[in-house]
Amino acid sequence: MIRVVVVDDHEVVVQGLRMLLGEQADVEVVGTANDGAAAARLAQELRPDVVLMDLSMPGTDGIEGTRLICESVPEAAVVVLTTYGDRDRVLASLDAGAVGYLMKDVSPQVLSDGVRAAANGGSPIDPRVARTLVESRQSGSGSQKLTAKQVEVLRLVAEGLPNRLVARRLDISEKTVKAHLTQIYATLGVTDRVQAALWAQEHLT
Repeated sequence: MIRVVVVDDHEVVVQGLRMLLGEQADVEVVGTANDGAAAARLAQELRPDVVLMDLSMPGTDGIEGTRLICESVPEAAVVVLTTYGDRDRVLASLDAGAVGYLMKDVSPQVLSDGVRAAANGGSPIDPRVARTLVESRQSGSGSQKLTAKQVEVLRLVAEGLPNRLVARRLDISEKTVKAHLTQIYATLGVTDRVQAALWAQEHLT
């Protein structure tokens, strides 16, 4: 069972998400919070697999809440769920440690699949968000925009290694691998490791 905490300051959104996710046989909403600080405290208490994080909230916003959770409960995968898709918020969220970024107008199926992907080590990124990031970057090939470490991670992913073995090979944490992959997906404009691996096979060989 995938344990989820929902963070949003609008009660109607919280109840809607609770109802939607409650219909999934493999997902359970174990708690809700209405700001980032409360979410961090709840995550420490409940140790969820996934946290669905709104960005714009009174008090502690979602970006700071994401940072707090990633520092105190690193095993929890934070997926931003928001109405904002601008570059600055996306980058700030990913830098804070979010593994995914979805828009609130996605279909119920996309949302539930995103929760499952995050719980299984994936990075659900809304294609519209990925396009925004790619279009906002300076011209140049994708490989030129990746850091040296991201290229190393991408090469190992292209070899078929899971995150655990990538982390061991590069002597970094599995959480760091996930963070690198989230940035890689956004930079390349892809949405999963299969597309990233195909890109690497074409451009890094």
